[in-house]
Amino acid sequence: MCGIIGVIDRSRECMDGTAIRSALSMMDERGSGEGAGYVAYGAFPEFAEYYAIHVFFDTIHETKAAVDQELSKWGTIVHEEEIPTYEQQNIRKVHTPWRYFFKPDARRMPRSTTPEDDIVMHLVMKVNTSIPGALIYASGKNLAIFKASGWPEEVADFYRIQDYKGYIWLGHNRYPTNTPGWWGGAHPFNLLHWSVVHNGEITSYGTNRRYIESYGYRCSMFTDTEVVAYLFDLLVRRHHLAPELAVKALAPPFWDEIDRMPAPDALLNRAIRLTYGPALMNGPFAIVVARPDSIVGFTDRIKLRP
Repeated sequence: MCGIIGVIDRSRECMDGTAIRSALSMMDERGSGEGAGYVAYGAFPEFAEYYAIHVFFDTIHETKAAVDQELSKWGTIVHEEEIPTYEQQNIRKVHTPWRYFFKPDARRMPRSTTPEDDIVMHLVMKVNTSIPGALIYASGKNLAIFKASGWPEEVADFYRIQDYKGYIWLGHNRYPTNTPGWWGGAHPFNLLHWSVVHNGEITSYGTNRRYIESYGYRCSMFTDTEVVAYLFDLLVRRHHLAPELAVKALAPPFWDEIDRMPAPDALLNRAIRLTYGPALMNGPFAIVVARPDSIVGFTDRIKLRP
């Protein structure tokens, strides 16, 4: 029952977070106060060529040195800062949000066709599964994610998102059902250039998770939405599918619909279903996905979560 919203300015004219805060706050009845968040693309023009790695630290003095060391193995920390926050009556600051601007050393992955992206993906999985008390929750270029446990307006004011500008904004108001409400479980979910907000449930999560983990991804945030960001990264960035074909893999037509298609369309859709069967997502859902040049919205095949 979550509230989701996405907006893009196709001319890339940046807008601050005031309007997205107001819009998402109108959907308070679709949340429970246990999680909300926003993503802004175009937020860091002065560091646009570097990966903006966002981390939640449980305790800075116990865990930050380990993250610094891991990042330094794979590249250069160009700049870092604690993400500014502002006290809100109903938000308890249980984590310290931190931001690194990071330049990977492509020489560390000589066999990769996208070495910088692969290095950052490796770092996300490594930190989130092996450094207790640290969670990388965003890792793309020129984007900022703001999320916490709270209502949309509280989270917006906690980070003061009106001080940031972006040409794409996504927002999410969470109503957790099968997983606990916590900062890492709030949306948007991000990996590299992909950010996802989601309403509903992905009942095929177990199958989808096993599939992406066979490609080196690791789920660590205790929610089904995480798998969607990883599937888009796998299918579009690594397998070079167009986003439209990736959507056909994740939410394909039913077999009887494929049987009624013209032969060329039927051939394509059968090939996608047979090749990417484990990526097919079941359950009631509505999803909005963003990347630097576009946003994509799609639903489950019978639109149970419009």
